[in-house]
Amino acid sequence: MRKTLAFLSIAVLVSACGQQTGDQPAATADAPEPAAAPATSIYEDAVANTARPEGDSDRDADRKPAEVLEFFGIKPGDKVLELYASSGYYTELLAYVVGDSGHVVAHENTPLMNFSGDAIKARHADNRLPNVEVLMAENNELVLDPDEFDVITIILNYHDLYWDSDEAGWVKVDVPAFLAELYKGLKPGGTLGIVDHYAAEGAPAETGGTLHRIDPAIVISDVQQAGFVLDGKSDVLRNPDDDHNKSVFDPEIRGHTDRFVLRFKKPNP
Repeated sequence: MRKTLAFLSIAVLVSACGQQTGDQPAATADAPEPAAAPATSIYEDAVANTARPEGDSDRDADRKPAEVLEFFGIKPGDKVLELYASSGYYTELLAYVVGDSGHVVAHENTPLMNFSGDAIKARHADNRLPNVEVLMAENNELVLDPDEFDVITIILNYHDLYWDSDEAGWVKVDVPAFLAELYKGLKPGGTLGIVDHYAAEGAPAETGGTLHRIDPAIVISDVQQAGFVLDGKSDVLRNPDDDHNKSVFDPEIRGHTDRFVLRFKKPNP
């Protein structure tokens, strides 16, 4: 009998220990669940994409591309025209955001090819961006099909519409005709997104060809006269320490200029 009682006592102890060390311990029933990983947006995912060429990410802190692309409302499946794409920093990001069901047309011209040709070739080598095509069109020779694009972007190049340089081979653009072509090529309800360097308030348009800056009031006036509607402004790229009277190529400010971000819409019929 004593042996039986001892055996039962041991069994009870083992059972109790099992309840405290098993897979579902009662003592931890009310413990908080592990925190879920923070959700990311497709724009943040594009920036974090490890397939981006070396050096692109060095410019992210100043360009804030995730915030800019989200502000423009670019989404998977969109067809996007990136004007004056140059080395393709934004081309890479746009290609990721629009995805396999979307398409990016990266516009270049001869002066840009002369300036960034090796970088452009490397960007598109071996069909590494299969949903991107390069469109060569010189200034004043851009021709678009009607209602072709969901989004058109001009990033850090609108001021160049007022530039003229024989040395660089840059022909001054007929701005009203250029914007009329963009209006034709954008779908009704589509977005025209513009980023550029602030010039001093009231600075003439010719500042675009000297300091490579432009007063946003000129941009807004130009684009609205072409029929677009101003749909939003963002201060995400403001830098109060920038001197608007300095060239954007001044070593003290290059890459860190004060910039405006504007979103326009082509009205629906």
